[in-house]
Amino acid sequence: MDLIYLILIPVITVISIVLSENRKQSRVIAAVGTGLQLLFSVYLVVLYLTERGAGNLEEMLFSHKYLWFSSLNIYFSTGVDGISVSLILLTSVILFTGVLASWDVEYLYKEFFISLIVLATGVFGFFISLDLFTMFLFYELAVIPMYLLIGIWGSGKKEYSAMKLTLMLMGASAVLLVGLLGIYSYSSPTGATPLTFNIIEISKIHIPIEAQRYFFPMVFVGFGVLGALFPFHTWSPDGHASAPTAVSMLHAGVLMKMGGYGCLRVAMFLLPDAANEMAWIFIILTSISIVYGAFGAIVQKDLKYINAYSSVSHCGLVLFAVLMINKIAMNGAVLQMISHGLMTALFFALIGMIYGRTHTRDIREMGGLMKIMPFLAVCYMIAGFASLGLPGLSGFVAEMTIFIGAFQNADLFHRGLTILACSSIVITAVYILRVVAALLLGPANRNFPGTKNDAVWNEKAVTFILILAIVGMGLAPFWLSDMILNSLNPIVQKLALLK
Repeated sequence: MDLIYLILIPVITVISIVLSENRKQSRVIAAVGTGLQLLFSVYLVVLYLTERGAGNLEEMLFSHKYLWFSSLNIYFSTGVDGISVSLILLTSVILFTGVLASWDVEYLYKEFFISLIVLATGVFGFFISLDLFTMFLFYELAVIPMYLLIGIWGSGKKEYSAMKLTLMLMGASAVLLVGLLGIYSYSSPTGATPLTFNIIEISKIHIPIEAQRYFFPMVFVGFGVLGALFPFHTWSPDGHASAPTAVSMLHAGVLMKMGGYGCLRVAMFLLPDAANEMAWIFIILTSISIVYGAFGAIVQKDLKYINAYSSVSHCGLVLFAVLMINKIAMNGAVLQMISHGLMTALFFALIGMIYGRTHTRDIREMGGLMKIMPFLAVCYMIAGFASLGLPGLSGFVAEMTIFIGAFQNADLFHRGLTILACSSIVITAVYILRVVAALLLGPANRNFPGTKNDAVWNEKAVTFILILAIVGMGLAPFWLSDMILNSLNPIVQKLALLK
């Protein structure tokens, strides 16, 4: 199995879209290309589970190395474990449903689909990279198209939001790059071997604690900004609100997960001494993110801003769990990445569909949509119930795993902040139920004329796929959880040895 196909399939799809002759061809090619990517990702999961079941316990499977810059010992090095495989599958699902949700795009349709797929290519490359240099390269490739996608096809304060997002994430990238170069400079402590960017090789050496104290905050904040770490989260709500539907789906569903993945894979794994020593600082910041994001969602009236602040809260849970430095909590962090990715993609898809019919996102101007568009209304309720952690849906599995793991830290500091984080469940229930009541129930505040009031085929396909994944994860999470737990062993063992 060569993981390079995860990059080649989108590249071929982009070239085919460039050569297409009309809108129908462009969107069919985009759907077929992303559909093939989804099938390949499912095949990768099956192959990974088969290899693990056969007793292959290598740290990274399907590894390949291609020399890139010999003078700096940089390789295009790829490999996957259970964490990256699960996030690759998540990305494929959201990319495919995002293309279907964008079926009616008319303005610069070629450029839109190309930018969307290039963004996703960066995400795929990021998750399969075992070299810090190539990981950073794909990180930038994923971030840069966001400026175009929001600035050209967005709405509202799109120029402001696109510029704010780009500047904040580029600023974080600069800090991150310094931290990664610092790790690289200490990757050969004796000087007997060349310096390396390879994550697995660096994990086998010990970087001096004095150096780790400088590099850990740089790397954690650099990735954490993308994960909406307080107080650097302010780019996220504006970016969500101004982005077109598919971009919001990828933005919240996938792009923000790169932040949590980077914090876990790079900051915690490669700089364990500083992670143990400085985790308490970031636990406080992530606790603020969780509660502040939930309260921020309560006071919003715009559907997209409600979901944007909800994402700040839910992504705060990811970083909070990563910093707890125990296997169960970290397992919950990865499950939360997947769960939040699915449910927030469903939320933003539904918000786009509702806006297309009502031409407003203000919940004060809506009501009674259950009578007008019952299919979309029921789907919105399912997304809401997943967000507030209803048993049987993905949100419950992820959040309970996080809280159980976090509470295993017996000291008062960790348990106190865990209880504070648990309060977000109640706050989330408040704003979700208020929105459901204002949006779907009661008499209709306005009459929305037209024959296309409820979902059409592509919209039903989007919601069906995402709901199926949410329910499937909620009812049968064990195969996914076990796959992630096995891959956490090297990280947790290294952190635990240094506690």
